[in-house]
Amino acid sequence: MINIGVVGLGYWGPNYVRVLSEIEGVTLKYCCDLDENKLDKLKRFLNKVKTTTDYREILDDEEVDAVIITTPPNTHYKLIKDSLEHQKHVLVEKPLTDNLESAKEVVNLAEKLNKVLMVGHIYLFNPGILKLKTIINSGELGQLFYGIALRLGLGPIRKFASALWDLAIHDIYISMYLFDSKPISVSCSGESYLQDGTEDYVNVTLKYPNKINFSIYASWFCPEKTRKITIVGSKKMVIFDDVNKTEMVKIFEKSLNLALLNSTPEYVDHQMIVRQGDTKIPYIEQSEPLKNQVEHFIGCIKSGKIPKSNGKHGLDVIEILEAAERSLKNNGEVIKL
Repeated sequence: MINIGVVGLGYWGPNYVRVLSEIEGVTLKYCCDLDENKLDKLKRFLNKVKTTTDYREILDDEEVDAVIITTPPNTHYKLIKDSLEHQKHVLVEKPLTDNLESAKEVVNLAEKLNKVLMVGHIYLFNPGILKLKTIINSGELGQLFYGIALRLGLGPIRKFASALWDLAIHDIYISMYLFDSKPISVSCSGESYLQDGTEDYVNVTLKYPNKINFSIYASWFCPEKTRKITIVGSKKMVIFDDVNKTEMVKIFEKSLNLALLNSTPEYVDHQMIVRQGDTKIPYIEQSEPLKNQVEHFIGCIKSGKIPKSNGKHGLDVIEILEAAERSLKNNGEVIKL
């Protein structure tokens, strides 16, 4: 039996509490939050769970094997470090920490102490993204050209992180996963419309090897919720739409006959150049990404395997975020990685 404590009952904490109650072989022993009202609400439903406003009470309990941290990013470093030093495995909500130096420190500490350090990069456990990865790996799309990610909606508005660190981060680690690589450069532009100094709109451009470009548009100040990724290849194109659960992935058999492209200047010839084909909607077995993520964490604790979204992976993401931040402050300057 794995005993776990959850630190933070804000936006994601209650979801982790629910998921933990559904997984066999796991005991949720503690919940911690500075707001006693949140703890009181929890007690009404889970009276066997211990509650505390001091996370050190969890760490001092030798029966606790692991800690899940869902607090604001600026608290992650201290909570992760203290948890590791108390011999606890750690699953922390993204980002790993709020800066590169502290991220390096906790990654090295986890390796030294032989503890699992996993980051909540939840889309790596999304069945639609897993299907998209399978399609790309199969070569069905041909040569990969570019991708576009739209992550838009009206709230929730963050006070402790910009749209870059809170929203665009998802598509940064997704693209790394899809293309099996870190980007070679990044540029970023954005604007603060609602809160001075906190960008609520950003446009990030990542350049990957083999001339693959990936653009991210992210904002929490937009009328409709959009969670969509388009990947364009030489043979086919594919769209992942996380809002449309019944048609999460669509494959478009559309392409261009490049041999005909410059054969004649006549405009009507575009009908010959563009190849229209079928649109396929592959079957995707639905499962809850958060539950998949927690089960993966538990499995890594039991088996000693390295998590899919391990500390090193989280470190790479922060390196890209900091480079994007520098670009943002320098009028979109291209930063090489």
